[in-house]
Amino acid sequence: MPPDNFLMQASGVNAGYGTMRVLWGVDLDIRPGETVLLLGANGAGKTTFLKTLVGLIEAREGAITLAGQDVTKMRSSDRMKLGMTYMSELAVFPDLSIEENLRVGAQALGHANPGARAEELYGIFPVLRDKRRAPASSLSGGQRKMLGIAKALAAEPKLLVMDEPSAGLSPLFVKEVLRVLSDLQKRGLSLLIAEQNIGFLEVATRVSVLEGGRIRFSGTVAEMTDNEALRRAYFGLK
Repeated sequence: MPPDNFLMQASGVNAGYGTMRVLWGVDLDIRPGETVLLLGANGAGKTTFLKTLVGLIEAREGAITLAGQDVTKMRSSDRMKLGMTYMSELAVFPDLSIEENLRVGAQALGHANPGARAEELYGIFPVLRDKRRAPASSLSGGQRKMLGIAKALAAEPKLLVMDEPSAGLSPLFVKEVLRVLSDLQKRGLSLLIAEQNIGFLEVATRVSVLEGGRIRFSGTVAEMTDNEALRRAYFGLK
């Protein structure tokens, strides 16, 4: 690990689509074992930023380092080999079985025994074990989200990057997702979670607020709740 002890660091990242610029000089860093919540409304640029981090969109300016290496121009598959996996909002391959989804996730890093890795994940997500032969499309929204997390974990990442894990879920299943993330934190996994659901502050070490493609705030949860403008925007005032 580099001297500054950052697992991942993005500095001055600009990105967009065609002539449309979405991100404007975004800075964000994560240390080992941290959970950083990237909070923002729809259209703030959260998904664009995550896709730029993992290499699905090219950074037009700025730099991204992972585990001490400059990955700004690196292919997405090579970033995965360094330990960063991405869970999109869709998360799974619906036409594949649960078992096949887990094997695909494991093979992304050339896992020597994807079957054994799948068995380990069934221990963390027992609800998936009995349905292992069923297509992912047959799962409920909450179960599909659990499979998406398990599929991302199959590659044994150091950093799990998640896009809107609460999307489409009932409050009950959101609580279950938070429980699983809390367990992963205890295992030492670093998390970057893009969300608009402030319930995820429950698992956050630090918070960055993205608005209009720019970071408007970065600090601890306590610092965020002490900020009057952010309280008005995200919590409301009685």
